[in-house]
Amino acid sequence: EGGGDMAAGGAGDREGRCGAAAGGLALLGLAPGAPSCPHGPALLFVKTSQGKEEGRRFYACSACRDRKDCNFFQWEDEKVSETRLAAREEYNRNHQPFFTHRQNVERYKNFVLLPLSKRRFCQECQQLLLPDEWEKHSDHQFLCDISTAQLKSPSRLLYPLENKKTNAQYLFADRSCQFLLDLIIDLGFRRVLSVGTPRLHEIIQSKASQEEDFRVRSLLLDIDFRYSQFYAEDEFCHYNMFNHYFFGGEAARETCRKFLYQHNGERVIMVTDPPFGGLVEALASSFKKLMAMWKEAEEGGHNSQEMPTFWIFPYFFESRILEFFPSFSMMDYQVDYDNHALYKHGKTGRRQSPVRIFTNLTPSMIVLPVEEGYRFCTMCQRYVSSGNQHCEICNSCTSKDGRQWKHCVLCKKCVKPSWFHCSNCNCCALRNHTCEKTDAGCFVCGKAGHKRSTCPSLSHA
Repeated sequence: EGGGDMAAGGAGDREGRCGAAAGGLALLGLAPGAPSCPHGPALLFVKTSQGKEEGRRFYACSACRDRKDCNFFQWEDEKVSETRLAAREEYNRNHQPFFTHRQNVERYKNFVLLPLSKRRFCQECQQLLLPDEWEKHSDHQFLCDISTAQLKSPSRLLYPLENKKTNAQYLFADRSCQFLLDLIIDLGFRRVLSVGTPRLHEIIQSKASQEEDFRVRSLLLDIDFRYSQFYAEDEFCHYNMFNHYFFGGEAARETCRKFLYQHNGERVIMVTDPPFGGLVEALASSFKKLMAMWKEAEEGGHNSQEMPTFWIFPYFFESRILEFFPSFSMMDYQVDYDNHALYKHGKTGRRQSPVRIFTNLTPSMIVLPVEEGYRFCTMCQRYVSSGNQHCEICNSCTSKDGRQWKHCVLCKKCVKPSWFHCSNCNCCALRNHTCEKTDAGCFVCGKAGHKRSTCPSLSHA
């Protein structure tokens, strides 16, 4: 969660200006026959520089933006020798998990049969240990007396992967997790496709095992293979959300397809919380493929509908998300995380969590908790935060960050309270900003009138 697990294919541009990776790299996407690294098929990129011709194309890891974490690189037009191909296949094989998912399921069955005194978890290897494995881990730190409650909450047992460049695994705080589950139930959904949301998945699994009349089911798709130690093959699929890759092959894909099939009219919703450093276009491409799987799951059942979705992401990516999903809108609810220093509820001003829910459901259906300061705006027909005042000129509740925004007559829109209109830039900005040229064109070709993402010189890609 928050985001998800891997930090993907290049840094997301903070204000969503161009969607290119840092250093003038444009993502061209998944190409047929792309080479693979341990994280699945690589993504195709092109280096661009303003006003100049498109540079040479290359493949890079979809999941790791730091070459230290995965150093896969190949020019698109490069001739790779048979020897190097064989070495690469061997490398990819050697970098897969030691146990298969099926083996982990069998190990779990044996583990729960052990008396409490013999249940150990190796903190160094992040692995449940059977008694005959203790010797191999004798010099490692481990936890003893692993209870059934701990096994039902693996996200609290496992170390969060917090290296921001490769793993940005922030986990929902209980408040946000419970809110999401209550909302899902109130909206009438009975199946949750949990894409990179392990804590939401585990709360659903736990309730299902304890409460007989609890009807919600969840399937977790996550790149963190450690979860395979705790969930059966119909509860967890090892999945990379940046290239729509199922590590378990066709069997795992079929598990997902079956889950999306609306048996007895049970409605499905996808809830996803990707790494915030991930490229929006790579994520959007994968989510569209999951939506297509949902549409195919029941022939003629969905017509032109989109799979109901909650995409949890920072508000400053709003324009990027709407570029790919025009049917989405952003809710005011602030999602917060257990292990993130800043993204916590209850803080004020700029310290409030910037994380929001983007959804294709009708905004008026998303009821936000009044006791936390949210109120219903009858003119906007949606719940908004208490500081989000309705602007009569914009005819909308315009605040994105929880503070009251102010209307700028010259910009013809509402802006942050700390911004002032700059006559040099002809727009609002922070008082001490550095003025920049306003005639800068597209990052790729240098011409005005369009953004990099819609540049005609990239349209052939």
